This record gives sequence, structure tokens and C-alpha cells, in this order.
Amino acid sequence: MSFSKLSSALTRVGALSAALLAPAIAFAQETAPAAAAATAAAPVPDKGDTAFMFISTILVLFMLVPGLALFYGGLVRAKNMLSVLMQCTMIGAVVMILWVLYGYSFAFGGGSSPYWGGTAKMFLSGVSTSTTASTFTKGVVIPEFIFMLFQMTFAAITPALIIGAFAERIKFGAAVLFCALWATFVYFPIAHMVWDSNGMLFKMGALDFAGGTVVHINAGIAGIVGAILVGKRVGFGKDMMAPHSMTLTMVGASMLWVGWFGFNAGSNLEASGGAMLATVNTFVATAAAIISWSLVETFTRGKASMLGGASGMVAGLVAITPAAGIAGPMGAIVMGLIVSPLCYFFVSVVKNKFGYDDTADVFGVHCIGGIFGAIATGIFASASLGGVGYADGVTMSSQVVVQLTAVVTTILWCGIGSAILYKVVDVIIGLRVAPEAEREGLDLASHGEAAYHNS
Repeated sequence: MSFSKLSSALTRVGALSAALLAPAIAFAQETAPAAAAATAAAPVPDKGDTAFMFISTILVLFMLVPGLALFYGGLVRAKNMLSVLMQCTMIGAVVMILWVLYGYSFAFGGGSSPYWGGTAKMFLSGVSTSTTASTFTKGVVIPEFIFMLFQMTFAAITPALIIGAFAERIKFGAAVLFCALWATFVYFPIAHMVWDSNGMLFKMGALDFAGGTVVHINAGIAGIVGAILVGKRVGFGKDMMAPHSMTLTMVGASMLWVGWFGFNAGSNLEASGGAMLATVNTFVATAAAIISWSLVETFTRGKASMLGGASGMVAGLVAITPAAGIAGPMGAIVMGLIVSPLCYFFVSVVKNKFGYDDTADVFGVHCIGGIFGAIATGIFASASLGGVGYADGVTMSSQVVVQLTAVVTTILWCGIGSAILYKVVDVIIGLRVAPEAEREGLDLASHGEAAYHNS
């Protein structure tokens, strides 16, 4: 074969090979960018933010047990100490289970309803170690499991806050059943409305950084409705009903303050400057409220009490919760200074005027402090007052109107829903213990044990 013929044959083979390989080459060229894009689109959780949220979640659990349990336990009489501890513990446990069964879905299930999240994530369907919560976290990429757990601790502590209003006279089963129903029909929908991107109040632009409406107004309204419907304690206004251990109350309040950093800073969802702003505000607003409450007591009673100091501590924490990552530090101090006199007025004047028996002042501190905090958030969000500023086109007056709308919506939804649920529980098992059991104390009557034994 001549060289020219060999060259011609090789040319024909090359052309044939190119024709045969062209589709594969073209497919590879099209697939490679697509695969690269898919890889780039898969969000990778930030390990630092994930660790931050893990710590924040544990801190919120610390608020419930032992923090809230000891705070309330010290405020009741010695014969009811364990009953309060058990109610806090059991309510938290029950709501945790409800949250993973359907609560997470009802709040953050991805549904388009403005009132609830739907059923798509019931039994944690679709939630795994590989899914992220970037849809709910404004672009912050963390595992969906940790977002779910962080929100679970909020759901667990909120109904436990309610029991302080009717402590010392409610049946153990009634308290647990009510809180389970209340979480389902009141808390989960409000959480969706305020914090889910499809929620009614979220779309209106309501600002609630860490739960002023969802947690504190919600629990406070349910508390006052319960205190009225359950009725006053036997001997209220006649017998000595002072807290049996201000030491335990102080310890519990201090644990709440420590845990509240998880509550507020963790609501930033990432370890950034926003979390540090929430941390600073949680320090200074609380400190200002302690000072303010003590000053008010000094001027009105002549002495500052430890009960007042603990009450001021909680009032400051409640007030700054919705504004923690929104107001500036100076605004936070002003909020702390104002909230204590306001709550003190309701605890010492309004409560006595109307004669309702709110054992641990859930309404006077959590609801009133929450209402003030929610409205003040709309004011101190202003950049001119050191806050983070408003969305485009929003003014201070228009934001305050939105905040008031969120407050009224929460009050109505919770007030009406809670009243219905108390009646349902009363029909099923009855709300309060017999007078004999109340006189004996719920520790022995309901649980067959005592917190303290005489030597």
C-alpha cells in the first residue's frame, strides 16, 4: 500500500471515529456544567453556626429544667414544691413529643396557609441528617435537625410558663392535658403566623426576634384566663401564702438569665454580630430592669426585696426578647428601665384591685412585659435610636401599628382558644383538686411524696 493510500484510509477512520464520538462528547460537555451547578447548589451547613445553635438549644432547655421549675417552685408554699417541679418536667416532655410528631410541621411544614404550616413534615417526614434549614433561616445554612430542636425547646417552655398562674390548685392531669391541647391549637399556629415566611404576621412585617408575642404574651394571656377560670386558692387573701424559698427562686431566676442567652442570641441562628447584639441587649436590659424594680420598691415600700429583684430580672428578659437583635444597647437599657415600673404596677395595684389569684404573676410580668416589649420593638428598631432600622418604606409609626396588630392578634387567638380549651379539660377530667387535697398540699395529694421532711 502506498503512503498516499494509507494516509487516506487513516483520514477516513478518524472522521468516522469523530462522528461516532461526537454525541458522547456533546453529552459530557452539557452534563459537566449541570453536575457542577447541582453540586454548587447543595448548601453545606456551617460547622461554627451549627455548634452555636447546639449550645443555644441546650441553654433554652436549661431555662425550663431546672430554671423555670426552681423559679416557680420557690414561689409556692413548701407543700406544693414538687407539684410545680413535676408539672414543668412533664409538660416539657409531652410537648417535645408532640413537636416531633406534628408540631414542627404545623409551625414550619412549608404550607402556604397564613395560619398553619400543614402536614408535610409530620413525624419529621423528609427531615434527615442531610437536610438543611436554609429555607427558614434567611440564608443561614444549618442542619434542619438543629433548627427543629431549637424551636422545640421554645415550644416546650412556653406552656410550662402558664402553670405559674394557677399553681397550687390544679390537677396534675388537667395541667398536662391543657398544655398539650394549648400547644396544638394555640402555640403552633401563632409560631407559624409570626416566624414562618408564609405566616400572616410575618408577611405583615411584625418584628419578634425571639418570642415576645409567640412566647410571653401567649403564655401570659393563657395564664390570666386560667387563673380566673380555675379560681382562687383556698384561703386566698386570708392565709399566709408567701413564697417558701426565695433562695430557690433566686437560683431559678439566675438560671433563666443564663439560659436566656440561648433564647435570644440563638434566635439570630448564626454566630455573627447579630448574635452579639442580642447578647449585649440581654445583659443590659435585664440589669436596668433589676435596678428599676428595686428603685420602685424602695420608693413605694421603703425596702428593696429579693422577690422584686428576681421579678425585675424576669421582666427585663421578657421585654428585650422581641427586640434582642433589633434594638441598640441604649434602647435596650431604656426598655429595661421602663418595663419594671409597668409590671410592678400590674402586680401590686391592678392585681389587688381586681382580686385575681395569679400565683407567680405570669400575667403581670410575662404578658404585660411582652406587650410592652413588642410595641417598644417597633420604636427602638429605628436607626436614629441605635436600632438596626426598618425595611424599605416602613416608618416608626407604621411599624408600631404592625406591632400593635400582632399583639392584638395574639391576645384574641390565645384568649379565645385558651378559654375553650380550659372548658374542654374541665368537662373531661375537671380542672382543680378537691379542697381537702389543696389544704394537704399537691405534693402528697397528687404525687405521694414531699419536698421536705421534718427531722
